Amino acid sequence: MTLIIICIIISSFSFYAYVVSYFISPHMKNEFKRFNMEKLGLLTIILELLGATGLLIGIEFNLMLTISSLGLGLLMLCGLVVRIKLKDSTWISLPALFFMILNLFIFFESIK
Repeated sequence: MTLIIICIIISSFSFYAYVVSYFISPHMKNEFKRFNMEKLGLLTIILELLGATGLLIGIEFNLMLTISSLGLGLLMLCGLVVRIKLKDSTWISLPALFFMILNLFIFFESIK
């Protein structure tokens, strides 16, 4: 298995886990309330679900991989900006930073 496939699997299954946790744990919804972005919570989850699915489909269809990885990378950039504006600690902001870097890595690999 190549590094890019491993990265795709890690990213897609992590986003699937975020999607599931949004519906079964109040913590995720409370985070959107804390961000004062409660109305964007469901949209964000839908985008994460589409992105994660697109990554897996992108294993066979490179255009889908390019679009999905860029979309997730930008989504995580937005999440990171929100966390910085709220002055969240570095530790709390690390997942957004990690997934932004991971998906931008997948994006740049997909356009080579």
